Formats: sequence, structure tokens, C-alpha cells
Amino acid sequence: MSEPSDINQSIREMRRSYGQVGLTEALAGDNPLSLFSLWLQEAAGNPYIVEANAMVLSTFDGKQISARTVLLKGFDSERGGCTFFTNYRSRKAQAMDANPEVSLLFPWFPMERQVIINARVEKVSRGESEEYFASRPWGSRIGAWASNQSTVITDRSDLEEKWRVTSEKYPEGSNVPLPDNWGGYCAIPHSFEFWQGRYSRLHDRIRFARMSDGSWLRQRLAP
Repeated sequence: MSEPSDINQSIREMRRSYGQVGLTEALAGDNPLSLFSLWLQEAAGNPYIVEANAMVLSTFDGKQISARTVLLKGFDSERGGCTFFTNYRSRKAQAMDANPEVSLLFPWFPMERQVIINARVEKVSRGESEEYFASRPWGSRIGAWASNQSTVITDRSDLEEKWRVTSEKYPEGSNVPLPDNWGGYCAIPHSFEFWQGRYSRLHDRIRFARMSDGSWLRQRLAP
């Protein structure tokens, strides 16, 4: 087993040069929603990015910051709403109920890009949650019923037993109803930051901040 000092030495030596096409103001445009849509489409088409819609959701419940990866399941190109779904009794949901301000991070490493979105979340309608839930694979819908997310469990076998019992109640091909404690959130952005890796660590960072009249203020930030 390597000594801790060896690990630290390896960490210090981890580096790579960035050399992708830069992000100019002309390429960024005046509307971050258009740029985000473009970058998301390009990430989705990149064979080295497994899940382009994976995003790190950070929350603050008033006591501590927590982060976890969730999947973007909808994007409103008119107001920029980013929709995702979860258990309403989970730790993340409790944090968002206490403080609806969140941060989303899309790490598209193979493209040397990342996007940070600061936003305020609101719950989507039950109808929208039902529509999405019905589109999920049968096993995932059963899992939503079987898992009391974020609670402590004694053993994995307990979870699998709940899944088995629920699967017998709602066999494959039957209608699996939406649990009352499951649904979506829509994060309405008030800022976007687009990061593009560049040479000599002179990275491009362009931030858009939503103004009171709904327009966007574009600013370039030092890397």
C-alpha cells in the first residue's frame, strides 16, 4: 500500500494542459439560455461524456452545505428552468424546503468545459411529476416506492425485500402510481457561469447575471 506521502506527491503531479477553442464574447452571445442549450447538445453528442445531463446539485440548509449528483430531466429555453426529480423526504429536499437557493454544476471534462448555474428552486406541478414518473422504467418506479431515501437502513437485504414486495403489488406492465412523497423541482437561474479551459491556465470565464427587467448582464471574469 502506498504511503500517504506518495499519494500527496501523485496529487501534486496531476496536471494537464488545456487547449480547446476559446470562449469569446461573440461566441457567448447575449443570452445564456442559448449558449447553455448549445453546450448541452454538444456534450450530449460527445462520445466521451457518459451522461451529459448529470449535474452536481449543492444545497445549504442553514447549517451545512451538501452536494450530490442528480440528472437534469428538463430545460425550459424561455426562462431557463432546469427540472430534476427526487424523493420529497430526502435530505436534499429538506434542504431545499429550508432554503430554495441552490447551485448546479455541469462538469463536462472531456470538452474542458463546465457550467455553474445559481438558481432558486420551486416544486413542479403534480401533473408534471406524474407525466415524468410514468415515463420511467418499471424497475425505477418500483424503486421509488421501496426506498425511503436518506434514511438509515440495517442491511441491503431490507431494501431488496421492500422492492420485491412492491414489485408483487405492482407487477411489470401494471400502472405504478406516483408516490405522494416523490416529484420534481424546477431551478430558475439568476446567474450562469461558463468556463472553457485554455492554455497556461488563462481560462475563459463568462458570467451572465439576470437583471431586474429580465435581461442578462454579461461579464468576463479573471480565471
